[in-house]
Amino acid sequence: MKLLPLALAPLVAAAALPAPLLARASAQPTQPAPPEAQAAGPLEAAAEGVVAVLRQERPAADVFAPSFRAAVPDEQLAQLMQRLVAQFGALQGVEAVTATGPASATIALRFERAIGSGPMQIDAQGKVAGLLLNQFDPLDDGADRIVADLAALPGTTSLYYAPLGDGAEPIMAVNADTQMAIGSTFKLYVLSALARQVERGERAWDEVVRLDRRSLPSGIAQAWPEGAPVTIHTLATLMISISDNTATDQLVAVVGRDAIAAELRASGHAAPERTLPFLTTLELFGLKGDIEHGLAYARASEEEQERMLDAFATEIAGDPERIVKPTFTAPTAIDSLEWFASGRDLARLLGRIAALDDPTAREIMAVNPSMPDIRRADWRYAGYKGGSEPGVLNLTWLLQGDDGEWRILTLGWNDPTAPVETSALELIAQRALSLGRDAPGPASPAG
Repeated sequence: MKLLPLALAPLVAAAALPAPLLARASAQPTQPAPPEAQAAGPLEAAAEGVVAVLRQERPAADVFAPSFRAAVPDEQLAQLMQRLVAQFGALQGVEAVTATGPASATIALRFERAIGSGPMQIDAQGKVAGLLLNQFDPLDDGADRIVADLAALPGTTSLYYAPLGDGAEPIMAVNADTQMAIGSTFKLYVLSALARQVERGERAWDEVVRLDRRSLPSGIAQAWPEGAPVTIHTLATLMISISDNTATDQLVAVVGRDAIAAELRASGHAAPERTLPFLTTLELFGLKGDIEHGLAYARASEEEQERMLDAFATEIAGDPERIVKPTFTAPTAIDSLEWFASGRDLARLLGRIAALDDPTAREIMAVNPSMPDIRRADWRYAGYKGGSEPGVLNLTWLLQGDDGEWRILTLGWNDPTAPVETSALELIAQRALSLGRDAPGPASPAG
């Protein structure tokens, strides 16, 4: 229930790297070196070699270190290049190499429609040991092209990029009213319900609870001692910033399933019956692991589903080892066993979070903004939550401009027939973010 990085390090071409506990593109910005340290010969040669490999003009073994090729096999490298060319056109060559040390540089590669850049490291033999393409600046892009590229993906996609004000016209909208499986983005409903309880004085962010829930990863809290004292603030931060499933299930127990359902309805969700009863992560794992039972659950009425969840709780007694663990190698009942929302549903929810007097929930969302530093600098505030499982991907940002206007950018992709390519949607997200606050909007072809 986490959003995975779109390629294994050391090479990633990404709009954002929301995966927990992995170095993100925006985590360690590379600082330009002083003039006397720039333009080292081996670094320029390595950058030219990268271009030659990506163009399939040289074998990867000539340019990349064995450690790199072990992490990123040649086939994966070729697939990544295909995705980049599909979105940004042919790779034309090296745009710039700016040394940041004797064996490191920031390189910029020119594609037909974008400049892709990021840090590169070479080893003692001058071979590329690390490469992270984490920033793409479009040269000839716009909302219409982004919408067209999104529509070309298999399965069902959605995009909603809009101000949060009432009646505001969207900048981009594709299937904005379509109910999509959203994976761990559902945790924003838990956060919002918790924030409402704090606002009413029913809870406090520094309230300490004893850890008595367990789920499966992603996360770290599943390995913590039974009964460990932890604040609600810590649980919420783990839930949002690294998509910790145990922290999430603990908060569902603290806040209450009914209170979260009430928040979902209060936010104006267009189809609450698709998501209610509100599942914990462990319950969803259990339903997908025992798929016959899961499909029976999906066909049942909401009242029957509640009885089935009560029986499930009695049967496993909160022990993840007592469920049939899902393999998550292929899409599994993503149209019935999931959490669902449309782009406009998520906009209404983020509007409620943006309107909170207490900024704590927004501060928690901002711990992992999941965008390169150059994009983060475009906004006074940027908060993020995403979610995924095979066949499901959601990327959702809450953004505030310097003028105080709040916006949402949310993208979704569901394909019941095959796992979706995380990098393809993340690259489209980065292109949308790069349009900035003043992006003109296209006609909205599907929503």
